[in-house]
Amino acid sequence: MFNCLRLSSCLVRNGTNSCSKFSAFKTISPARSFVSNSLLVKPTGGGFTVRDATKNSLLTIARSCRTPISRYCTKPTLPEKGSKAVGYWLLGCSGMVFVAVVLGGVTRLTESGLSMVTWKLLGEKMPRGESEWREEFERYQQFPEFKLKNQDISLQEFKMIWYMEYGHRMWGRAIGAFYAIPAVYFWTRGYFNRTMKIRVLAFGTLIGLQGLMGWYMVKSGLEDRFHQESDVPRVSQYRLASHLGFAFVLYSLFLWSALDKLLPAQKLLGQIPAATFRFKGLAHATKAAVFFTALSGAFVAGLDAGLIYNSFPKMADRWIPSDILALSPTLRNFTENPTTVQFDHRVLGTATLTLITGMFLLSRRRLLPPRAYKAATAVAVMGWMQVALGITTLLTYVPVPLAASHQSGSLILLSLAIWLTHEMKLVKRLPK
Repeated sequence: MFNCLRLSSCLVRNGTNSCSKFSAFKTISPARSFVSNSLLVKPTGGGFTVRDATKNSLLTIARSCRTPISRYCTKPTLPEKGSKAVGYWLLGCSGMVFVAVVLGGVTRLTESGLSMVTWKLLGEKMPRGESEWREEFERYQQFPEFKLKNQDISLQEFKMIWYMEYGHRMWGRAIGAFYAIPAVYFWTRGYFNRTMKIRVLAFGTLIGLQGLMGWYMVKSGLEDRFHQESDVPRVSQYRLASHLGFAFVLYSLFLWSALDKLLPAQKLLGQIPAATFRFKGLAHATKAAVFFTALSGAFVAGLDAGLIYNSFPKMADRWIPSDILALSPTLRNFTENPTTVQFDHRVLGTATLTLITGMFLLSRRRLLPPRAYKAATAVAVMGWMQVALGITTLLTYVPVPLAASHQSGSLILLSLAIWLTHEMKLVKRLPK
């Protein structure tokens, strides 16, 4: 058809009046040639002329003809400048955040987080000689953890927990440098479009807030607020959950953006069934369940709730422990009662595993993008592994290697859920 339009255009330019004898030309509405980007126009004086579409503001293509074409004949998206380089950088940032979460978990499990009692933006100076180590140790002795719990700690033991906290802090600052330096380079070289620039600013803000939240969390364990006989010096579980939540959000955003660049979502061709759209919603619900279950684990860690009721599936031969609502008012139990916090984590973990299993079984019977099947399988396998790891950690009284693996497993499971939802990203309803 397009070649016919080009041929008719040539005949018109030659001034042949024979064209007017053909009734077909009289019924042709103004149409854009996809090849020459020109309009075939019948002027008032008779005959046909060809005008450049970019200079003619009087004639437009009828919407009824344009709509079906625009749905199926779209211009292919060109790769952005340096897309792969930006993608690998974002993937590296997400990997560094992953390591930071693992280091933070080990720091918490080894009770090293309160060993450093000061905070500086660009980093604390490491003690060099014996006298500097003595000064650092004396500062530590002025705070509740030493006075109420670690009175018998030696200088050598103090060095071990101090190094652990120092490593965690310096890794956080390394993330900032690894993010900021390439970000400035890519920005100045024009590698970011408008959307990516907004994301880059948001990432930088979150990294800064995460560092401040980390110190705000540590500060809660250095305050003079442990006066009751049963009080144990530790950071606030609320601030710990916020700190971990910020890390999970930052990691998720980095990973999602990296997948945009390195592993673009696949499209489904043809008519998409309604069941596929419902499955997309289920995949997002599964991802949210994984996130909130992991966040509830922060309360378990903050209250050392894993050290009580070390049995499964019952808690001390009861399905519902007797002290589950021991605190008043009742709402306090859900964030301050170790029994209730562990019970909630068990229920959330079981519910999330049920949701994951159902999602996997449904995925076998739904039309999905090709890689989504693999992602759904990976989520199911990791979900069962994570629950098994959590139960083993509980039954063995929370050894550090198992507990750290359980926390890392939650982030791996979240990563796979993000991958699944990213594969479903282009499953959208076409406008009618």
